[in-house]
Amino acid sequence: MTGLLPPLPRGSTVTVGSFDGVHLGHQAVLREIARRAAAAGRSSVLVTFEPHPLEIVNPQAAPPLLTTDVERREILAQLPIDYVLFLRFDRRLAALSPEEYVDRVLIERCQMRELVIGHDHGFGRARSGDVDTLRRLAVERGFDVDVVDPVGVGDQHVSSSRIRRAVAGGDLAGASRMLGRPYQVSGQVGRGERRGRLLGVPTINLADVPRQKLLPPDGVYAVRVEWRHGSAEGMMNQGSKPTFDDGRRTLEAHLFDFDGDLYDEWVRIEWVERLRDVKRFASVAALQEQVERDRIRAREALAAARPALAGTLKPETAT
Repeated sequence: MTGLLPPLPRGSTVTVGSFDGVHLGHQAVLREIARRAAAAGRSSVLVTFEPHPLEIVNPQAAPPLLTTDVERREILAQLPIDYVLFLRFDRRLAALSPEEYVDRVLIERCQMRELVIGHDHGFGRARSGDVDTLRRLAVERGFDVDVVDPVGVGDQHVSSSRIRRAVAGGDLAGASRMLGRPYQVSGQVGRGERRGRLLGVPTINLADVPRQKLLPPDGVYAVRVEWRHGSAEGMMNQGSKPTFDDGRRTLEAHLFDFDGDLYDEWVRIEWVERLRDVKRFASVAALQEQVERDRIRAREALAAARPALAGTLKPETAT
């Protein structure tokens, strides 16, 4: 799915974009290009970028990411498209004019015969190309172009920016509806301070979460955790540990009904429901009592969420 594309003698049906989150709108576009490509005997191709273009052209305006590069690749692998061309976004690519971009990337590299885009698509140097530009180039270069309508959830269109606002505001249910799956973070299990084991609730600690990854507000959450050979429900403390005067922000999850070793394992954590704020307790005993209450509430929240989680998009865990 990465690197140079193989020869595509019958050409391709292409879509282009950052696709951060791979939300329901993105999924609809990808399924549409897959359908059109199959009907025409072509290959379906997504052209996307690493890193997010704003990280290069305007770092101060770059948004926090709903999906890291690894997470986005996992999700895309589950969708019915033939190829994903990951372009390294740099100053040279950013400097291409709309015409150069269409000629060098879409036509020469992807053998494009049809382009499917969103209504607000901008491309080329300083996003100077738009839908009207593409329609002109389609006539001149001999390819088809179609603009797809956005997908709606409730009374608003699904967009990555709207999902970011939901996650940042703690509206995990709203974010999940627009994503088509629970909001999640992936990473490798590292070694923590082992305080959870001393409290009778052994935990896994997610190490090295990329700084660009958008996290919901800190707190204690009911979560689901998946790894290469298994899964478990649990609860997670996201944030500091004020009872122990530890101000570092960590993601530390206790897995229910699991007593194994996941050190160095790659895991995916899904936020299911927020249980409470992070707070300081007067004693370790008081914290232990609260942890037991959290465990009961987390199990109740997870049981209530299971029907909604059934059938959602489940990307494979990276190795």
